[in-house]
Amino acid sequence: MLTREQIDFFRENGFIRLEQVYPPDELRQMSEELDYIIQTFATWAAAWRGPWRKHYVKDEEEDRKATLVAIHEMQHYSAAWTRAVTKPDLADAVAALMDTDTLEVHHSTLHAKPPDVGAPFPMHQDVPFYEHSDGRYMDALVHLDDADERSGCIKFLKGSYRLGPLKHILGPDTAPHLPTDQYRLDDAVFVPAKAGDVVLFHLWTIHGSAVNHSGLWRRLVRVGFRDPRNQQVAGQGLGRPGILVKGVRPKVEGMEVNVYGNWIPQKKA
Repeated sequence: MLTREQIDFFRENGFIRLEQVYPPDELRQMSEELDYIIQTFATWAAAWRGPWRKHYVKDEEEDRKATLVAIHEMQHYSAAWTRAVTKPDLADAVAALMDTDTLEVHHSTLHAKPPDVGAPFPMHQDVPFYEHSDGRYMDALVHLDDADERSGCIKFLKGSYRLGPLKHILGPDTAPHLPTDQYRLDDAVFVPAKAGDVVLFHLWTIHGSAVNHSGLWRRLVRVGFRDPRNQQVAGQGLGRPGILVKGVRPKVEGMEVNVYGNWIPQKKA
């Protein structure tokens, strides 16, 4: 269980780092199987695009080379990752911060920055990617490698989750992001982490990261957790129930699951 100080830190800042959630033997298997997933199934052209990038890269050559390796739902490819995303200790920590007795895995997504050319992320909330009706949602960044400022570790605006869901700049030629003149990466605090650490943050916490300028990989997997009473509005995983990792699924009107394990379609008025 988390300490009172850890819970207070999260409520003040909207993020927290948990040290060594995954022990070395477990992490080694996760890392090996993740490398197999990267080489066999992942997309190597997943870098976010848009005019915001001119504020994050130093020149046209770096912009052209910036690369992101990504894939969704690690648990569909690896038994080690099924165990990782459903780890009881992690579920207990998330549930404590969310103050809930029931917790569901919503998704998992790889974000891997290759050595020297790992792509940046603009300042944003995760709301545009999986919008929910309220704030009972948390992301967990499972680190497979040591990450520091040089390798493009995550950066947060302290306490920004209290702003609630914000309107993002959207469009066919850009990834969702917040105005670069109002929400600057330079104003955020970086959160370095070691392999085996997990960084937790609220759905509404503003975050981003810089280019990986190190000679090493920065591999992490984001796992989304929600209170199953928090109804999804749009985005990734819409209409799909997740794995319960704590408690039992409450019966909520409008969020019924049928005998096949699928959401029951909503009746139109």
